[in-house]
Amino acid sequence: MSQSLVKSHLHLVFSTRARTPWLKDHIRPELHGYLAGVLSNLQSPAKVIGGVEDHVHCLFSLSKNLSLANVVEEVKKSSSRWIKESFPDLNRFYWQRGYAAFSVSESNVEAVANYVQRQVEHHRKSTFQEELRALFQKHGVEFDERYVWD
Repeated sequence: MSQSLVKSHLHLVFSTRARTPWLKDHIRPELHGYLAGVLSNLQSPAKVIGGVEDHVHCLFSLSKNLSLANVVEEVKKSSSRWIKESFPDLNRFYWQRGYAAFSVSESNVEAVANYVQRQVEHHRKSTFQEELRALFQKHGVEFDERYVWD
């Protein structure tokens, strides 16, 4: 094949450090737009971005030219800087060090997109920890509770 053709949908989840509820209602729409812009600049266009006060979900297509680790590093680094510059009262804002990412088949993109869009509703019934445990179980990810939540 003379060219490389790739379509890798990913569901990325990451939280604020110590799950501090920094991302209030008035911040999230701007933040989600900013995150979409960063992903677009990384040739990893977002389908949808959602979240609540202490974490973010991004459904996007990973660039064929970049690793997931590099994309996540740039998304978190630039958005952290943007949050601190745009909202001076959040000058102590930080993202959690780690992240979780799950592959999404083409046939499940719409279902995951709906899930990401309904985060506020979802978290009226479920905590971040419950949600992430369920995602780990669904995707067969083994994890150690001692290292996931800090």
